[in-house]
Amino acid sequence: MLCPSPMNFKQEFKQKLHSQVPETNQDFEQRALQLFRYQVRHNTVYQAYVKQLKVKPAAVSQLSEIPFLPIEFFKTQMVKTDDYAAETIFLSSGTTQTERSQHFLPNLQFYLQNTQLLFESQYGPLADYTFLALLPSYIEQGNSSLVAMVSYFMQKSGQDEPGFFLYNLQDLVRILERPQTSNKNIFLFGVTYALLDLADYVSAHNLAGLFRNVIIMETGGMKGRRREMIRPELHAQLQEAFGVTTIHSEYGMTELLSQAYSQEQGIFKKPSIMRILLRDMNDPFDLNPDLKTGGINIIDLANVDSCAFIETKDIGKIHPDGSFEVLGRFDNSDIRGCNLLVG
Repeated sequence: MLCPSPMNFKQEFKQKLHSQVPETNQDFEQRALQLFRYQVRHNTVYQAYVKQLKVKPAAVSQLSEIPFLPIEFFKTQMVKTDDYAAETIFLSSGTTQTERSQHFLPNLQFYLQNTQLLFESQYGPLADYTFLALLPSYIEQGNSSLVAMVSYFMQKSGQDEPGFFLYNLQDLVRILERPQTSNKNIFLFGVTYALLDLADYVSAHNLAGLFRNVIIMETGGMKGRRREMIRPELHAQLQEAFGVTTIHSEYGMTELLSQAYSQEQGIFKKPSIMRILLRDMNDPFDLNPDLKTGGINIIDLANVDSCAFIETKDIGKIHPDGSFEVLGRFDNSDIRGCNLLVG
């Protein structure tokens, strides 16, 4: 049987991803294995890694047998499935001492549509919100997938308000102080250290009442600006400062195309196109389904053009319903994304 051309395979896979989401674990496994077999043939970096592990792709028959590419490869290699010209290159956040991961996208619109699909599956239409964002370090460093996502959300919402703020907290507060002329809910994305700066400002000026009806979503990231803290401590501090009962969280990273969201207590619902597998903390090749906690491996079916099978540096816990928590990181040498330490 002839192998479909790269263009046909990827186009068909992406179209099915949006029009026929996996409804069962078996559906997901079939698609993941199909994508694995394709990527191990057409992604030179992933192919070399699998070969180095002496894994025979034809013998892989279940998710736990799929090799997961360590996330560090995105810092030194062009992780691409097939040869294409990148329309957009996303870069991870970093410092002058760290290399930044690169994610090469042949089509930015596919990424943006995927982010909209995943957000709306939990929060409803983008048009129902006015989006505000405190993401200073991401904006300053440029080429951020998170900034691209939030900017797209603002555009699709049709909002007239300015959305991005660097360190001008007063301007953000002024928007909340103005009488609202629409029935839209206000949604605030914020990198962790910037939300803490805002919390200090709100507390100092007794402005908590302005935030009681704002959905506040932390996206992780201290960037060395503040003391690291576990998520429950962080959320408790933000809840008290803003006068809200819950803080939402976003789990995403430059190397992936999809995001997961938590609406309370740091428990993330996995999207239908994503799966979390835990690996033994001391043996990265031991994917034991009975593990209580372990290193997070992610299957992201939307990562068609890159690599869908990523070994992250995060530590997590999976609940019986498939939801998960991010407990910390293996180390703190490369701070990015969800970098809260284990308590």
